[in-house]
Amino acid sequence: MKALVTGGAGFIGSHLCDYLTSQGHQVTVLDDLSTGSKENLAQLAAAPNFEFVEGSILDTALVDKLVGSCDTVFHLAAAVGVHTIVDKPLESLRVNLHGTENVVEAAARHGARIMVASTSEVYGKNDADGLTEDADRILGSPLKSRWSYAAAKGLDELVAYVYGKETGIPTVIVRFFNIVGPRQTGRYGMVVPRFVSQALANEPITVYGDGTQRRCFGSVFDVVPAVVKLMDTPAAYNQAVNLGGMEEISIRGLAERVIELTGSSSTIEYIPYEKAYGEGYEDMRRRMPDTSLAKKLIGYEPTRRLDDIINSIIEAKQA
Repeated sequence: MKALVTGGAGFIGSHLCDYLTSQGHQVTVLDDLSTGSKENLAQLAAAPNFEFVEGSILDTALVDKLVGSCDTVFHLAAAVGVHTIVDKPLESLRVNLHGTENVVEAAARHGARIMVASTSEVYGKNDADGLTEDADRILGSPLKSRWSYAAAKGLDELVAYVYGKETGIPTVIVRFFNIVGPRQTGRYGMVVPRFVSQALANEPITVYGDGTQRRCFGSVFDVVPAVVKLMDTPAAYNQAVNLGGMEEISIRGLAERVIELTGSSSTIEYIPYEKAYGEGYEDMRRRMPDTSLAKKLIGYEPTRRLDDIINSIIEAKQA
């Protein structure tokens, strides 16, 4: 495989690059380093089957050149994190909408297979017991920047799906549900690394809202091989597929678990959403994936439990 990974210097992207190069594939990364880091790829710097290109997915000519030299595209580049979306809504929309169209259009033009990374955010406020890929989307007002990311990623999916249908290029849409692991930073609102950093420093763990909102967290080490398998599975083409973990926990319970596993003396401090994100912020009470389609297609079954996931971050931060 000659693979292009957009956003390859990011958290999931860098782990994907590790996996692909370890399997003997040729990998090129395109990343503007706005949220990613070269440090995430330092272990691959000397690898003969790896190349890093600094640049933007908004650069149409560069995207076309790189896509034209590969046979598979893993498109992960995007504005990420709640803080980024709320603080820079226009920039985030531009990257997530126009950037994805550039990448998908180039893949169609050159006949490359493409995976487009999406997110559980597309389901919005739907708190059903196990969200299937065809579940309804329930979004708040379009005037609330909180929902601009969900709206943009939904349109990304539509662009990818329509291009796949009309051009015949193999296209897979992957919806990630709260993927966690080493190299993930709490800087952009990712809750587990933020909690771990606070606990290791014996600082108060700041829980936004009342802490009763519930989430499922998946390991990057379970998800990355699944992404590659989906690209090699024709039955997955022109489908959206959920990937994530199945162990549900409240955010308050997560904070308590982190304190226990780190042996921290931290207390829990509750911060109103308005103070954390600004006036008018909305959150969803529950988000739990149904991953039965991934299991049917590729035998996907998460093997790492929540304690394993938290411990992997603790070990990485203590290294």
